[in-house]
Amino acid sequence: MLRRTHRGIGRLPYENVALVLQGGGALGAYQAGVYQALCEAEIEPTWVAGISIGAINSAIIAGNAPEDRIPALRGFWESVSAPAGGLLGGAWDSAFDTPPHGSDMRRWVNGLHAAQALFNGAPGFFDPRLPPPYLHPPGSAEATSYYNTAKLRATLLAHADFDRINHETSPRLSLGAVNVRTGNFVYFDTRTDEIRPEHVMASGALPPGFPSVEIDGEFYWDGGLVSNTPLQWIADARPLRDTIAFQIDLWSARGQLPRDLSEVAMRQKEIQYSSRTRLVTDQIAQLHHLRGALRTLLGKVPPELLDSPEVQTLSRVATDTVHRIVHLIYRSRQFESDSKDYEFSRLSMREHWECGYQDAVRTLRDPKALERPSGEQIVAIYDQGESSYG
Repeated sequence: MLRRTHRGIGRLPYENVALVLQGGGALGAYQAGVYQALCEAEIEPTWVAGISIGAINSAIIAGNAPEDRIPALRGFWESVSAPAGGLLGGAWDSAFDTPPHGSDMRRWVNGLHAAQALFNGAPGFFDPRLPPPYLHPPGSAEATSYYNTAKLRATLLAHADFDRINHETSPRLSLGAVNVRTGNFVYFDTRTDEIRPEHVMASGALPPGFPSVEIDGEFYWDGGLVSNTPLQWIADARPLRDTIAFQIDLWSARGQLPRDLSEVAMRQKEIQYSSRTRLVTDQIAQLHHLRGALRTLLGKVPPELLDSPEVQTLSRVATDTVHRIVHLIYRSRQFESDSKDYEFSRLSMREHWECGYQDAVRTLRDPKALERPSGEQIVAIYDQGESSYG
């Protein structure tokens, strides 16, 4: 149910409204919370780009009518985080609504939930291979991953309409993956491809946990192996258009010096999967400022030179379009560890969702967040800072 805790905003002064979703496993519920706040503000994306769990959220958004997207996202996250027996089952979730933040007990319980996912998998998402991969012959699909993701296909079909995804009236959908054979990063895009569940699964096939996914004779792994943030794909799209991009990151590039091996492992993941998004954002801003300056300069070129090959080449990269990047980042809470991306408890899912919702509400309440760049400003970045929820 939409809570309407902030004002409706509606149509924004941009041709393109992009939602950019990073990979991060169980942390992806944060992105669903952000989208709920955008939906309440009547902001609907014209383009959704995602990698890994961001690809799944993106497909669900693009694969549903606007009024059905929040229920579909909720349905997916409730299903993959549903208690499935094992070490704890639903006992903790039913006994406590909000355990003390930062407590050793909560860290311990989160660890047990993560262990449950390691040993039992996540319902409707992945199952451990039995027998394990070491007992399968080399060259078989079973020998290349610890988990089977066959259930994810049915889950995607239950929560996303792929006919709608591929319809020209739906938001554009882009999914990042890596070709296993060539090592090249690729995007599956509704502008050029007919998106199927396999494309979504390929974007989230992180080895060695998950197997590669075959598409048209090639095999693909998780796009996060090369770049976990699809912002560059949005920024480089042609033709260039006035764009506002909501960039929702699940890993913080900035962090504290680790104090033990668990924190070392968590910090390593944050650095690896944040994909240096602040640096990339700054580089995109620099590039578009140069393109804007080039457009101004070309306006001063003598008419007799306008048809020259050099001017024609420069004209193709010059632009007077504007870009606004609204950056929201999830930051770990004190009791979370390096297992946070595969800790699929219902309790943590709800907390991540609420955290994303509150961060987005605070952002949307600031009039500066959505302002169209003006004057000589071509690219504007709004960075509220990282989430401090909890």
